[in-house]
Amino acid sequence: MTRSDAKRRIKDVNDVIAGGILLCFSLALVFYLVPNYINEPPILQNPMMSPRWLPGIVGWLIVLFSVLLILQGLLLDRRHEDDERRIEKGPTRRFVLMVAALLTYVALFEAMGAVFTGILATLILFVAHPVRTWWAYGLAFVFPIAVTLIFVNVMNVPLPLSPIGF
Repeated sequence: MTRSDAKRRIKDVNDVIAGGILLCFSLALVFYLVPNYINEPPILQNPMMSPRWLPGIVGWLIVLFSVLLILQGLLLDRRHEDDERRIEKGPTRRFVLMVAALLTYVALFEAMGAVFTGILATLILFVAHPVRTWWAYGLAFVFPIAVTLIFVNVMNVPLPLSPIGF
């Protein structure tokens, strides 16, 4: 098979590459990370109460959507349409702040707890994407607290709340 034959069969190379990368990561999540790193209590009354349930569902959904993305890249010829997926690069400052928010969340999650790092990462994201309304900054405090409490109290996912035992 020559390069031109492959180009005729693959309609959108970017979709196939993105789908392949997502498929690899999602398979690693489903078959390696979830079973090996998320502990299940020995006595489970309901499988939906397992800490593995939600990551497993998300992993399988990513597998499904990555396969659909690969199929879209192989089957749909969209060259004659306006491609709305063109990437318009934003300022470098925005990219750096978004990476800083992610690194802050990952680095401080265990040490400072889910609530504090969630608030800090959200505030950094608000600076990256200039938020002009005052009430949105209140959401930066409410959402991480609400999400953490839902995960801890409703879904029984043990998260570090704070270093002082909040």
